[in-house]
Amino acid sequence: MYDDDARTIALRCHRALDPLHSTLYFAPEADERYAAAGLRPGRMTYFASRSAPMGKPGAGTVAATFYNFNPALVAKHIPRAWTLAEPEQIIDARFALADVVLRRLLGDAASSPAVAEAAELAREATEGCTAEGRPLYAGHAELEWPKEPHLVLWHAITLLREFRGDGHIGALVANGVGGLAALITHTATGKGFLPASAKATRGWSDEEWDAETAELRDAGILDADGGLTEDGQRLRDRVEGQTNTAAAGPWRRLGAEKANRLRDLGRELSRTVVAAGAYPDGVFASPRA
Repeated sequence: MYDDDARTIALRCHRALDPLHSTLYFAPEADERYAAAGLRPGRMTYFASRSAPMGKPGAGTVAATFYNFNPALVAKHIPRAWTLAEPEQIIDARFALADVVLRRLLGDAASSPAVAEAAELAREATEGCTAEGRPLYAGHAELEWPKEPHLVLWHAITLLREFRGDGHIGALVANGVGGLAALITHTATGKGFLPASAKATRGWSDEEWDAETAELRDAGILDADGGLTEDGQRLRDRVEGQTNTAAAGPWRRLGAEKANRLRDLGRELSRTVVAAGAYPDGVFASPRA
C-alpha cells in the first residue's frame, strides 16, 4: 500500500469505526455500571474508565494523555477515583457496559455475521500497532481480549482509536498547539463538538475559552468571527496529515482490500447505532455517521 493510500484509509476507517466506540460516553447505563464498581456518577467515570488500563495514574498524567481537558477538571476526580475502585474493577465494568450498550443499540445485529467479520478484520489491523510513544494505547493493549465478537470489535476499535489519538497528540505538540487551542481550532473546522458542548465536556470556562480565542486571533489562526484563517486552516491540515501518517501502520498491516471492507462494515454498524439514538442532539457540529 502506498503511503498516500494508507493515510487516506486511516482517516476513512477512523471516521467509520469511531462512533461504535464512543457510544459508551453517552450511554444512560454508564453511571449505574460504574457506580456498582465504586465510582461516583458523572465525569469521574470517564476519566477513570479510560485511564484505568494505565494503572493508577495521577491527575497530571491523565490530563497530559487526554490533552484537551482542563487539568483542573481532571484533578477533581483523579486520583480520588483510585481510592474508590481498583482499576481492574473499573475495566471489568467498562467491558460490561460495552456489552449492554452495543446489544441495545445494535439489536440483533450485535450477533450478526457482519459484526463477527468486522471484529476479525479490526483485530487483525491492531497487529500493526506499536506501543512506542503511545501511553494510552499501550495500557489498553495489555488488556485481555474479550470473547464475544461484538466486544472484540469494540476493543479493537478502542485500540485503534487510542493508537491514533496518541499520534494526534504528538502532531499537536510538534506544531505547538496546546490542549485548549487544539479544541478551539477543531471546533472552528465545523467537524467536532459545538463550542458550548466542547466547553462543558472539557471543563473550560467562557473566560478561559475567550482568552485563548483572543490569542489565536492575535496569532492569525482565527479570524474576527472565530473561523479559521488561511494560516489556521493550513495548521489544522498539517496536524491532521501528520496524524494520518502516524496512524497508517495498522492499515498497511491489514491491506487496502480488507481495510475498505472493514470501513464499509463499520460505516453500516455506526449508522445503526446513530439511528438508534446513541448520541444526543446539540453536541456535535456534524453527524456522527
